[in-house]
Amino acid sequence: MGRPFAWETSYPPGLAWDAPIVRSTVPDLLAKAARRFGPRPALDFRGRKITYAELEHAAERVAAALIAQGLRPGEPLALYLPNTPYHPFAFLGGAKAGLRMVHLSPLDAEQELVHKLADSGARTLVTTNVGGMADRARALLDAGHLDLVIVGEDAAFGPAPQPAAAIEEGPGFVRLSTLTDEASAPPEWPRIGPDDIALLQYTGGTTGKPKGAILTHGNLTAAISMYETWFRGMGGDAADECRMICVLPLFHIYALTTILLRGLDRGAEILLRQRFDVETTLHDIEIGRATHFAGVPTMWIALASAPGIETRDFSSLVYTGSGGAPLPVEVETRFERLTGHRLIGGWGMTETSPAGTNRMGMGARKPGTIGVPLPGIEIDICALDDPRRVLGIGETGELRIRGLNVTQGYWKRPEETAAAFVDGWFLAGDIGHMDEDGFFFITDRKKDMIISGGFNVYPQVIEQAIYQHPAVEECLVVGIPDGYRGEAAKAFVKLREGAPPLTLEALQAFLGDKIGRHEMPAALETRPALPRTPVGKLSKLELRAEEREKAARDAARRGAA
Repeated sequence: MGRPFAWETSYPPGLAWDAPIVRSTVPDLLAKAARRFGPRPALDFRGRKITYAELEHAAERVAAALIAQGLRPGEPLALYLPNTPYHPFAFLGGAKAGLRMVHLSPLDAEQELVHKLADSGARTLVTTNVGGMADRARALLDAGHLDLVIVGEDAAFGPAPQPAAAIEEGPGFVRLSTLTDEASAPPEWPRIGPDDIALLQYTGGTTGKPKGAILTHGNLTAAISMYETWFRGMGGDAADECRMICVLPLFHIYALTTILLRGLDRGAEILLRQRFDVETTLHDIEIGRATHFAGVPTMWIALASAPGIETRDFSSLVYTGSGGAPLPVEVETRFERLTGHRLIGGWGMTETSPAGTNRMGMGARKPGTIGVPLPGIEIDICALDDPRRVLGIGETGELRIRGLNVTQGYWKRPEETAAAFVDGWFLAGDIGHMDEDGFFFITDRKKDMIISGGFNVYPQVIEQAIYQHPAVEECLVVGIPDGYRGEAAKAFVKLREGAPPLTLEALQAFLGDKIGRHEMPAALETRPALPRTPVGKLSKLELRAEEREKAARDAARRGAA
């Protein structure tokens, strides 16, 4: 595609795709924010306000402590933290020390933690003493996977909803406050540039083991610049006093970039919450007068299903966005009908920091779209059998993306890096198309596609249709072995509270005028809950594994017979 790109014609006046995109560093971002917004609240956690000046001071103390422990620029630092002020303290402090951050999830199993530590080379870890995290970190230390565990004391932020474990210091196991009290700033802070690695953000690998996407300071700050350019041009999320709800986990790229780092860049007060809870979120909106709330689809499903949601006060909100996974059109429509707020958001990936596309809060509606590319980002559609062949408007293929926000590759994974790029374009693994106005639509993930009787079947298409059923609250569709068609679709459904049972025959009858015969689910299973990822997105990994195991058992039984 050449300039002007198709999506530029859909941009409103005043928004230019080729606007300058600024690359800098995370420490520069923090320093600039502290100068501009010093006395303004940066974080609100359990009712305690932490100003921008205090946040910068805390980050510098952590940076000094890490340097005093012998960590040098370019070395890895593992962050094993839930949503707590210790995350921004450690992330921003580690960045100022020039370290390469490694995010670990509090929900990671021991095997996953060991893999990420060994793969990244991290021997120092920062955690806190809630939810058994300090105990798990100590076990990793005792097993020889770490040299130093630094523990932030949860009680520093007041009474917690769950009890915190006592911290017993010993060899290699120390309180963060002990180190920060003893350390002093170095004569000169490390020099850091936009091309230096800021973060290894782990994501799924084709080998079954997570792989670390390499994100530089320039990638992260370019993504922030792209978002800011977009929203300034749209004029759609301005607020004199910006208050962002942060229930998304900061160890995930979505919250890290779009809430923490972007919030710092614009001087927002971040309402930091350890987990999503419907009533707490509604309180933050109605009483706390939050202006921005970004969530994943499961959060919007929960809110739209909350009793009395149509009577709640959403007047403070200027931005409501959904990301991290496709948002069912039915959920989007229902939420807007109940609250009067139009959900926007868009599409992105860990590998894109996660900037990609955004939907518009104005203009004509295009149900199911992920929106148009942000300024500075190019996206096109390539053939599934030849990633160098670019397809035309309306043709279905794989999304390719390039821009200053895109990763340079995967840590110590040269083969996977080579397979992910073609001629400078990153292959997203998402299947979709672009319309004549430059709006993109995703049909499904390439790896999720079901080949049934020679037809390509996209689970997301089936899921969108199932969500229209009044008894369905959540659903996932995966492929299962089929002796006749090779593969067939199976639907996993969580029903709304009080809904009557749903049979396969009834579901098929409901879907009869909504999807093709080749797309019709051949099996249905209702469950009280569907599996989720650490960020709260619905997850198909566990369901696929269960179905593989079931198919293997069935095959073994047939063989024995």
